[in-house]
Formats: sequence, structure tokens, C-alpha cells
Amino acid sequence: MSDQKTILRALAGETLPVPPVWMMRQAGRYLPEYRATRAKAGDFLSLCYTPDLAAEVTLQPIRRYGFDAAILFADILLVPQALGADLWFVTGEGPRLSTITSQSDFDALKPVEAIHETLGPVYETVKILSGELPSETTLIGFAGAPWTVATYMIAGRGTPDQGPAHALKAENRALFSALIDRLTAATIEYLSAQVEAGAEVVKIFDSWAGSLNGADFEDFALKPCLEITAALKARHPGLPVIGFPREAGEAYVGFAKATGVDCVALDNSVDAAWAAKHVQVDGCVQGNLASSHMVTGGQALVDETRAIVEAFSKGPHIFNLGHGITPDADPENVALMIETVREGRS
Repeated sequence: MSDQKTILRALAGETLPVPPVWMMRQAGRYLPEYRATRAKAGDFLSLCYTPDLAAEVTLQPIRRYGFDAAILFADILLVPQALGADLWFVTGEGPRLSTITSQSDFDALKPVEAIHETLGPVYETVKILSGELPSETTLIGFAGAPWTVATYMIAGRGTPDQGPAHALKAENRALFSALIDRLTAATIEYLSAQVEAGAEVVKIFDSWAGSLNGADFEDFALKPCLEITAALKARHPGLPVIGFPREAGEAYVGFAKATGVDCVALDNSVDAAWAAKHVQVDGCVQGNLASSHMVTGGQALVDETRAIVEAFSKGPHIFNLGHGITPDADPENVALMIETVREGRS
């Protein structure tokens, strides 16, 4: 497998002497070239839906740093928009959506097959990237997990505790489950179309998985991820899937076996040595440097990066942050992180 892309090798279960590295939100506001392209686009959604510009910002961190993977530039809330939800972004505050809180709201959503009418530009971005990325760089597609996307659709915005989604789940579990099922089916179609356009790996971001407990975690985090992964692998044999149930804690243990994903991405609330012992035993792991190191830099960044590389060195590992890089990060610290990860590379 020595001629394969390093990330594909790690996802296939190979232990590499130097882990491949990429970074969540690596195309973003911390880069001056991103800010310039974003200004050209005019607004965030225009950037997402303009294939040439979305491809450009995806390529920028590859040109600057030589990451081992590029991840499609898009947003997890494009799927609810494609299903008929109103979506807009408030400067300095984030996304806003029309809400799904009643049966009539749910009934007004479009059928799953209709999403491609809206999401066509995203697939075009993938096609552009597939042709323009360096031969050694893996192209990752992604979507939000049904639970996480549902929390935004129900609340109409991000919330600190996902309270509105938990309330609807308790008050009308049938309606809530129907929304999860609709999102699961839409996510399968969306990711499958990304693969058909050229994505080599897909990642399922369940950013709010940590607020689910017990049977709810099984019903609304594990089962949808299993269904999505199984459907994608049936359509695209050999497709690697990364799952990210952020802040799952002890529930990271066994997540790969329960869902069929090839790699479990870890947030930085779990210790790398613990995760190596309890999670990496089931296959590839990804993570998990605290994104704050990209702001503060220095020897602490170097030491923690080395510790994570060492902790996961006995099994398949993709180096990454425990969450997305923040806009206040210093681009020089990203370069230092990559240099540190690769210091053993000949």
C-alpha cells in the first residue's frame, strides 16, 4: 500500500511511522487569503454556493501548508436549507433558520430527492477539487449528523445545551424521530452525491453528540450513523467513513464497532493515552490537539503535539485538532504543528 495516499492507508488500518495530518476548518477566517476570497463572494452562503470560490478556499490551506487532506468547503446547514428551511447568517452571531417545532412545519419540508436541486453547486465544487488537488492529497466530503443538524432546525440557531431539541424529543418523540429519519435519508443522498463527484472519504460531524445520554445516544447518534455508513458502503464499496461524535466521552468506546465507521475522530476532552487504549484498539482514530494551541503556540504546542503522536503511534492515526481551528489562530502556529508532527519524516 506504499503508493497510496497516507490518509487512505491510515483509514485502511495501517500504522504509519508519521501520521498524516489535516485540520478541521482548515479553510477559514484565520487565513488572510480566505478573508479576501470571502469578501469577493460577498457573504458566507454565496461562498458556499459559488463552486470556483468554494474550491479556491478549500485549496488555500493545501497550497500554504501541504496538508495530507482537503475537506470540502461547505456548511452542515446546507442540507436543511435544501429541504426547504430558510437559512441566513447574522454577522458575529452565526446561523439562523426557520424552525421545525410542529407536524405542520415538518410536513412543509421538501422530499429528500429534492435536495439535489439546491446542492448541485456543492457537487460541482467537489468535481473541481477532484481535478485540481495534488495527487497525494485526499479529498474529504462531509455532512452534519442528523442529531446535530436537527438541533439547529428545531431551535432555529445554535444553543449551548440543545435544549429545544431535547424538549421536542421529550414532548413529541414521534415527530422528532421523523425529523431524524428525514435527515438520515437526506444525508445518505448528499454524501453519496459527493462521492460520485469525487470525494474519496466522507466525515459525519455530530458536534452535539455529547448532550445525548443512554438510549437517546443509541437511538439518535449511533443508529443514524450506522444507517448512513451502511448505505454509503453498500453504494460505494470500499468508501472510508470517519465519525465524529464530539464530547461522547466514554461513549467513544465501541463507537466504531457500533456504527461501522473506519475512523473515530476525537475531541480534546479525552486523553490521548486513554483513547489509544480504549478506542484505537478498534481501528483508526483522528485527533486530538486542543485548538487553543493554534492561538497560543510556543513550546506547549510542540510538547502536546509530540505527546499525541507518541500516544497513538502503535496504531492507525490521523493527526488533527479536537475541534475546528478558531478565527483568532496564528497561521504560524499551524505551520509549527505540522512541522512537529512530521519531524520524524525522512
